[in-house]
Amino acid sequence: MRLLVADDHPLFRMGLRVALEREGFSVVGEAADGQEAVEQGLALLPDGVLLDVRMPRMDGIAATKALREGRYRGLIALLTTFSEPVLVQQAAYAGADAYWSKELPPEVLAERLRRLERGLEPRLRAPELPRLSPREQQVLAWVAQGLSTKEMARLMGISPETVKDHLVGLYDKLGARNRVEALERARALGLL
Repeated sequence: MRLLVADDHPLFRMGLRVALEREGFSVVGEAADGQEAVEQGLALLPDGVLLDVRMPRMDGIAATKALREGRYRGLIALLTTFSEPVLVQQAAYAGADAYWSKELPPEVLAERLRRLERGLEPRLRAPELPRLSPREQQVLAWVAQGLSTKEMARLMGISPETVKDHLVGLYDKLGARNRVEALERARALGLL
């Protein structure tokens, strides 16, 4: 399998190249940022592109989208230390096939790439985001602003008990026990 490796850290790129070549892959190109990755990917048409999520000029998610828009049909795997659900979702929507940790041992990464190529590794899917009602979205926004239950009730023209019902529904959908957890979860999911 012919691969292109893109990461803004030269030592990581070099180490990944050596590890992949030891596993029998051919690294046909290297890029230090997403823009270079897109240019090389569309010029070289490797079988797979491995992209870091965070890179200068163009991040890995934007590079994935640009490659797909440029009609690149090979495999795209994002390698990262960031596991926020919103990033996984953005990667899936951009057209990435995989979203893996940079901490994978080389032999595991090699096996996953081979399985992905053969259609045996599950393709990336966007995580399911909770569906908030319009009232829950408004309550969430006001929680983020620090409004009290009484203040929200006054603004919505409803009782504080009804606001509490909306908060309970919001907490349930976010898997949270309180306002702080709800805000943390909502931010991680890209809802705020």
